Amino acid sequence: MLRNGHVRFGGRAAETTSRKTGTALLPDPYSYVWTLAGFCYVAFVVDVFSRRILGWRVTTTKHTDMVTDTLRQALQVRRRAQDGWVAAGLIHHSDAGSQYVSVAFTAELLAAGIAGSIGTVGDALDNALCESTIGLFKTEAINLTGPAWGDHRDVEWQVARWVHWYNTDRLHSSIGHLPPVEFEHHHRQARTATPDLEVA
Repeated sequence: MLRNGHVRFGGRAAETTSRKTGTALLPDPYSYVWTLAGFCYVAFVVDVFSRRILGWRVTTTKHTDMVTDTLRQALQVRRRAQDGWVAAGLIHHSDAGSQYVSVAFTAELLAAGIAGSIGTVGDALDNALCESTIGLFKTEAINLTGPAWGDHRDVEWQVARWVHWYNTDRLHSSIGHLPPVEFEHHHRQARTATPDLEVA
């Protein structure tokens, strides 16, 4: 979807997240940034449960590699942080952009055991989380530095700094005014301290 003439993204509302298990959708937004050397494209994978940005990529083209690399990074972040973590059962939501409906990206989802979900055309509620993430990215990282970025390397450096700050320091009202990494830490501690008991 195009919004304000410059943002294209995908996502689904957070009510599909299970707070009990921490299983979440992985909405995958992307946007573009104007630089003096031409446009570059920025993609993110966001965990709906914790609001943590798990993967990101800055490229000079909108090829499928942009979104497959972002997904791979997100999966690797989870595997590295949680021994024995598997992606099976997750849902990846996006818009119907050519990158997300490509054979290569679909194969990547299937190989990881992730169900794909494509948004409906013109459904703004479908994209609320990603609209918010892209809006914050543009406001907090891109538009604050002035009229232009030199090239994609400048944008990549800024995205790296912003994602680190967003995940470790920025407070999010939807997760109890905590940064995403701290929220995940508290969630893991609570699950370890009190095992889930199934009601027969």
